[in-house]
Amino acid sequence: MPVEEMRALLDRHARPDLGTAIAGVQVCRFEHTDPPVSGMSGTVLAVIAQGGKRLALGERLCEYRAGQYLVTSVDLPGTGQVMDTAQPTLAFGMTLHPADIAALLLEADPDDLPAAPRTPQAGVAVTDAPPELLDAIVRLLRLLDRPADRRILAPMIKREILWRLLSGPQGPAIRQLGLADSSLTHITRTVQWIRENYAKPFRVEELADLAGMSVSAFHRNFQTVTGMSPIRFQKHIRLQEARLLLAGRGADVTGVGHAVGYDSSSQFSREYRRMFGTPPSQDAVQLRAQPAVPAAALP
Repeated sequence: MPVEEMRALLDRHARPDLGTAIAGVQVCRFEHTDPPVSGMSGTVLAVIAQGGKRLALGERLCEYRAGQYLVTSVDLPGTGQVMDTAQPTLAFGMTLHPADIAALLLEADPDDLPAAPRTPQAGVAVTDAPPELLDAIVRLLRLLDRPADRRILAPMIKREILWRLLSGPQGPAIRQLGLADSSLTHITRTVQWIRENYAKPFRVEELADLAGMSVSAFHRNFQTVTGMSPIRFQKHIRLQEARLLLAGRGADVTGVGHAVGYDSSSQFSREYRRMFGTPPSQDAVQLRAQPAVPAAALP
Protein backbone atom coordinates (compact mmCIF):
# COMPACT_ATOMS: atom_id res chain seq x y z
CA MET A 1 0.00 0.00 0.00
CA PRO A 2 1.42 3.45 -0.93
CA VAL A 3 0.53 5.02 2.41
CA GLU A 4 2.47 2.35 4.34
CA GLU A 5 5.65 2.93 2.32
CA MET A 6 5.05 6.65 2.61
CA ARG A 7 5.03 6.38 6.42
CA ALA A 8 8.33 4.51 6.43
CA LEU A 9 9.98 7.02 4.10
CA LEU A 10 8.73 10.03 6.04
CA ASP A 11 9.81 8.57 9.37
CA ARG A 12 13.30 7.78 8.06
CA HIS A 13 13.94 11.14 6.43
CA ALA A 14 12.35 13.47 9.00
CA ARG A 15 14.69 16.23 10.24
CA PRO A 16 14.15 18.96 12.85
CA ASP A 17 14.18 21.65 10.15
CA LEU A 18 11.70 19.68 7.98
CA GLY A 19 13.87 20.21 4.91
CA THR A 20 14.91 17.66 2.29
CA ALA A 21 17.31 17.45 -0.64
CA ILE A 22 14.38 18.13 -3.00
CA ALA A 23 13.57 21.83 -3.34
CA GLY A 24 10.14 22.77 -2.05
CA VAL A 25 9.52 19.40 -0.37
CA GLN A 26 9.20 18.99 3.40
CA VAL A 27 9.13 15.86 5.51
CA CYS A 28 7.40 16.35 8.85
CA ARG A 29 7.29 14.31 12.05
CA PHE A 30 5.35 15.75 14.98
CA GLU A 31 4.41 14.54 18.46
CA HIS A 32 1.02 15.30 19.95
CA THR A 33 2.84 17.06 22.80
CA ASP A 34 4.28 19.66 20.39
CA PRO A 35 2.81 23.14 21.11
CA PRO A 36 0.44 24.80 18.63
CA VAL A 37 2.23 26.79 15.91
CA SER A 38 0.98 30.13 14.60
CA GLY A 39 2.13 31.60 11.32
CA MET A 40 1.41 31.89 7.61
CA SER A 41 0.28 28.83 5.71
CA GLY A 42 2.00 29.50 2.39
CA THR A 43 0.55 27.95 -0.77
CA VAL A 44 1.15 24.27 -0.14
CA LEU A 45 0.06 20.70 -0.52
CA ALA A 46 0.17 18.79 2.77
CA VAL A 47 -0.54 15.04 2.94
CA ILE A 48 -0.91 13.08 6.17
CA ALA A 49 0.43 9.51 6.21
CA GLN A 50 -0.04 8.89 9.94
CA GLY A 51 -1.77 10.76 12.74
CA GLY A 52 -3.56 14.03 12.09
CA LYS A 53 -3.45 17.81 12.31
CA ARG A 54 -5.95 20.55 13.08
CA LEU A 55 -5.59 23.90 11.32
CA ALA A 56 -7.50 27.05 12.28
CA LEU A 57 -7.54 29.68 9.54
CA GLY A 58 -9.70 32.65 10.42
CA GLU A 59 -13.12 31.26 11.26
CA ARG A 60 -12.42 27.95 9.49
CA LEU A 61 -11.26 24.85 11.30
CA CYS A 62 -9.82 22.05 9.17
CA GLU A 63 -8.91 18.57 10.38
CA TYR A 64 -7.05 16.14 8.19
CA ARG A 65 -5.82 12.65 8.99
CA ALA A 66 -3.96 9.74 7.44
CA GLY A 67 -4.87 9.34 3.80
CA GLN A 68 -6.10 12.91 3.37
CA TYR A 69 -4.52 15.99 1.83
CA LEU A 70 -4.92 19.69 2.43
CA VAL A 71 -4.26 22.44 -0.11
CA THR A 72 -3.91 26.14 0.69
CA SER A 73 -4.18 28.22 -2.46
CA VAL A 74 -3.48 31.55 -0.72
CA ASP A 75 -1.05 32.49 2.06
CA LEU A 76 -3.25 32.64 5.17
CA PRO A 77 -2.57 33.37 8.85
CA GLY A 78 -3.51 30.51 11.12
CA THR A 79 -2.65 28.12 13.91
CA GLY A 80 -1.78 24.45 13.45
CA GLN A 81 -1.93 21.78 16.13
CA VAL A 82 -1.02 18.10 16.10
CA MET A 83 -3.91 15.81 17.00
CA ASP A 84 -3.48 13.22 19.74
CA THR A 85 -3.80 9.93 17.85
CA ALA A 86 -1.41 7.91 20.07
CA GLN A 87 1.15 7.96 17.23
CA PRO A 88 3.53 10.57 15.87
CA THR A 89 2.04 12.52 12.97
CA LEU A 90 3.93 11.99 9.71
CA ALA A 91 3.28 14.36 6.83
CA PHE A 92 4.54 15.30 3.37
CA GLY A 93 4.57 18.93 2.27
CA MET A 94 5.19 20.53 -1.12
CA THR A 95 5.17 24.22 -2.01
CA LEU A 96 2.79 25.15 -4.83
CA HIS A 97 4.29 27.74 -7.20
CA PRO A 98 1.86 29.64 -9.46
CA ALA A 99 4.42 29.65 -12.30
CA ASP A 100 4.62 25.84 -12.28
CA ILE A 101 0.85 25.55 -12.36
CA ALA A 102 0.59 28.13 -15.15
CA ALA A 103 3.14 26.22 -17.25
CA LEU A 104 1.18 23.00 -16.83
CA LEU A 105 -2.09 24.72 -17.75
CA LEU A 106 -0.55 25.98 -20.99
CA GLU A 107 0.14 22.41 -22.07
CA ALA A 108 -3.06 20.82 -20.82
CA ASP A 109 -6.19 20.28 -22.85
CA PRO A 110 -8.90 22.30 -21.05
CA ASP A 111 -11.35 19.46 -21.68
CA ASP A 112 -9.22 17.21 -19.44
CA LEU A 113 -9.62 19.49 -16.43
CA PRO A 114 -12.54 20.65 -14.26
CA ALA A 115 -14.04 23.89 -15.52
CA ALA A 116 -12.47 27.07 -14.19
CA PRO A 117 -14.75 28.59 -11.52
CA ARG A 118 -16.32 31.97 -12.13
CA THR A 119 -15.77 33.09 -8.53
CA PRO A 120 -12.90 32.47 -6.08
CA GLN A 121 -12.85 29.23 -4.14
CA ALA A 122 -12.06 28.87 -0.44
CA GLY A 123 -8.33 29.25 0.16
CA VAL A 124 -8.10 25.95 2.05
CA ALA A 125 -9.75 22.55 1.59
CA VAL A 126 -9.29 18.94 2.68
CA THR A 127 -9.81 15.92 0.41
CA ASP A 128 -9.22 12.16 0.54
CA ALA A 129 -5.99 11.38 -1.31
CA PRO A 130 -6.45 9.10 -4.35
CA PRO A 131 -4.03 6.19 -4.87
CA GLU A 132 -2.49 7.91 -7.92
CA LEU A 133 -1.47 10.94 -5.85
CA LEU A 134 -0.05 8.83 -3.02
CA ASP A 135 1.87 6.70 -5.52
CA ALA A 136 3.50 9.79 -7.07
CA ILE A 137 4.45 11.12 -3.62
CA VAL A 138 6.03 7.79 -2.67
CA ARG A 139 8.08 7.78 -5.87
CA LEU A 140 9.24 11.32 -5.12
CA LEU A 141 10.23 10.38 -1.56
CA ARG A 142 12.18 7.36 -2.83
CA LEU A 143 14.46 9.79 -4.65
CA LEU A 144 15.75 10.99 -1.28
CA ASP A 145 17.71 7.71 -1.24
CA ARG A 146 18.75 8.01 -4.89
CA PRO A 147 20.87 11.14 -5.46
CA ALA A 148 21.88 10.10 -8.98
CA ASP A 149 18.22 10.01 -10.11
CA ARG A 150 16.99 12.99 -8.12
CA ARG A 151 18.02 15.90 -10.35
CA ILE A 152 16.31 14.46 -13.44
CA LEU A 153 13.30 12.66 -11.99
CA ALA A 154 12.23 14.94 -9.10
CA PRO A 155 10.95 17.78 -11.36
CA MET A 156 9.02 15.25 -13.46
CA ILE A 157 7.31 13.66 -10.46
CA LYS A 158 6.52 17.04 -8.88
CA ARG A 159 4.87 17.95 -12.16
CA GLU A 160 2.85 14.73 -12.01
CA ILE A 161 1.73 15.60 -8.49
CA LEU A 162 0.54 19.00 -9.69
CA TRP A 163 -1.39 17.31 -12.49
CA ARG A 164 -3.09 14.96 -10.02
CA LEU A 165 -4.12 17.98 -7.98
CA LEU A 166 -5.36 19.92 -11.00
CA SER A 167 -7.45 17.00 -12.24
CA GLY A 168 -8.85 16.22 -8.77
CA PRO A 169 -11.61 17.71 -6.61
CA GLN A 170 -9.49 20.71 -5.65
CA GLY A 171 -8.49 21.35 -9.26
CA PRO A 172 -10.61 24.48 -9.74
CA ALA A 173 -9.01 26.26 -6.77
CA ILE A 174 -5.50 25.21 -7.79
CA ARG A 175 -6.20 26.23 -11.38
CA GLN A 176 -6.99 29.76 -10.20
CA LEU A 177 -3.59 29.88 -8.52
CA GLY A 178 -1.92 29.55 -11.92
CA LEU A 179 -4.09 32.03 -13.84
CA ALA A 180 -2.67 35.55 -13.92
CA ASP A 181 -6.09 37.20 -14.28
CA SER A 182 -8.16 35.01 -11.98
CA SER A 183 -10.24 36.43 -9.14
CA LEU A 184 -8.04 34.51 -6.70
CA THR A 185 -4.97 36.29 -8.10
CA HIS A 186 -6.62 39.68 -7.53
CA ILE A 187 -7.52 38.76 -3.94
CA THR A 188 -4.00 37.41 -3.40
CA ARG A 189 -2.64 40.80 -4.48
CA THR A 190 -4.58 42.49 -1.66
CA VAL A 191 -3.52 39.79 0.80
CA GLN A 192 0.10 40.53 -0.08
CA TRP A 193 -0.47 44.27 0.36
CA ILE A 194 -1.91 43.76 3.84
CA ARG A 195 1.00 41.50 4.78
CA GLU A 196 3.54 44.11 3.66
CA ASN A 197 1.67 47.04 5.24
CA TYR A 198 0.04 45.40 8.25
CA ALA A 199 0.92 48.25 10.64
CA LYS A 200 -0.83 50.87 8.45
CA PRO A 201 -4.54 51.67 8.52
CA PHE A 202 -6.37 51.21 5.24
CA ARG A 203 -9.71 51.88 3.62
CA VAL A 204 -11.53 48.91 2.13
CA GLU A 205 -12.26 51.01 -0.94
CA GLU A 206 -8.50 51.21 -1.61
CA LEU A 207 -8.14 47.44 -1.46
CA ALA A 208 -11.15 46.97 -3.71
CA ASP A 209 -9.50 49.27 -6.27
CA LEU A 210 -6.29 47.26 -6.01
CA ALA A 211 -8.29 44.08 -6.71
CA GLY A 212 -10.22 45.72 -9.56
CA MET A 213 -13.56 44.97 -7.88
CA SER A 214 -16.49 46.83 -6.44
CA VAL A 215 -16.45 47.12 -2.65
CA SER A 216 -19.28 44.62 -2.24
CA ALA A 217 -17.69 42.08 -4.62
CA PHE A 218 -14.32 42.53 -2.94
CA HIS A 219 -15.79 41.92 0.54
CA ARG A 220 -17.59 38.81 -0.66
CA ASN A 221 -14.60 37.35 -2.51
CA PHE A 222 -12.09 38.18 0.22
CA GLN A 223 -14.30 36.46 2.80
CA THR A 224 -14.69 33.41 0.56
CA VAL A 225 -10.96 32.99 -0.02
CA THR A 226 -9.57 33.85 3.43
CA GLY A 227 -12.46 33.01 5.73
CA MET A 228 -12.35 36.46 7.33
CA SER A 229 -12.88 40.15 6.61
CA PRO A 230 -9.96 42.35 5.50
CA ILE A 231 -9.86 44.06 8.92
CA ARG A 232 -9.85 40.73 10.76
CA PHE A 233 -7.15 39.45 8.40
CA GLN A 234 -4.98 42.47 9.21
CA LYS A 235 -5.52 41.86 12.92
CA HIS A 236 -4.32 38.26 12.59
CA ILE A 237 -1.19 39.42 10.76
CA ARG A 238 -0.49 42.13 13.35
CA LEU A 239 -0.81 39.78 16.30
CA GLN A 240 1.31 37.05 14.71
CA GLU A 241 4.03 39.59 13.91
CA ALA A 242 3.78 40.84 17.49
CA ARG A 243 4.32 37.31 18.77
CA LEU A 244 7.50 36.99 16.71
CA LEU A 245 8.76 40.33 18.04
CA LEU A 246 7.96 39.40 21.65
CA ALA A 247 10.02 36.24 21.35
CA GLY A 248 13.04 38.44 20.70
CA ARG A 249 12.26 41.65 22.61
CA GLY A 250 10.94 40.14 25.81
CA ALA A 251 8.60 42.19 27.97
CA ASP A 252 8.53 45.38 25.84
CA VAL A 253 4.81 44.90 25.30
CA THR A 254 4.02 48.56 24.67
CA GLY A 255 6.80 48.94 22.10
CA VAL A 256 5.78 45.78 20.27
CA GLY A 257 2.14 46.86 20.21
CA HIS A 258 3.05 50.20 18.65
CA ALA A 259 5.41 48.52 16.17
CA VAL A 260 2.59 46.41 14.72
CA GLY A 261 0.09 49.26 14.51
CA TYR A 262 -1.73 49.45 17.86
CA ASP A 263 -2.15 52.91 19.41
CA SER A 264 -3.66 51.47 22.59
CA SER A 265 -1.60 49.13 24.76
CA SER A 266 -4.70 47.86 26.53
CA GLN A 267 -6.40 47.01 23.23
CA PHE A 268 -3.25 45.24 22.05
CA SER A 269 -3.03 43.16 25.23
CA ARG A 270 -6.75 42.35 25.14
CA GLU A 271 -6.74 41.21 21.50
CA TYR A 272 -3.46 39.33 21.92
CA ARG A 273 -4.85 37.37 24.86
CA ARG A 274 -8.06 36.66 22.97
CA MET A 275 -6.09 35.14 20.08
CA PHE A 276 -3.31 33.29 21.89
CA GLY A 277 -4.94 32.62 25.27
CA THR A 278 -2.16 34.32 27.26
CA PRO A 279 -1.23 37.96 27.97
CA PRO A 280 1.65 39.15 25.78
CA SER A 281 4.18 39.59 28.61
CA GLN A 282 3.53 36.07 29.91
CA ASP A 283 3.53 34.58 26.43
CA ALA A 284 6.92 36.20 25.71
CA VAL A 285 8.48 34.28 28.61
CA GLN A 286 6.96 31.01 27.39
CA LEU A 287 8.07 31.62 23.81
CA ARG A 288 11.70 32.13 24.78
CA ALA A 289 11.62 28.89 26.77
CA GLN A 290 10.43 26.85 23.78
CA PRO A 291 12.61 25.50 20.98
CA ALA A 292 12.17 27.26 17.64
CA VAL A 293 9.64 25.57 15.32
CA PRO A 294 10.09 25.91 11.53
CA ALA A 295 7.43 28.03 9.84
CA ALA A 296 6.67 25.19 7.44
CA ALA A 297 5.23 23.23 10.37
CA LEU A 298 1.94 25.16 10.20
CA PRO A 299 0.02 23.22 7.51
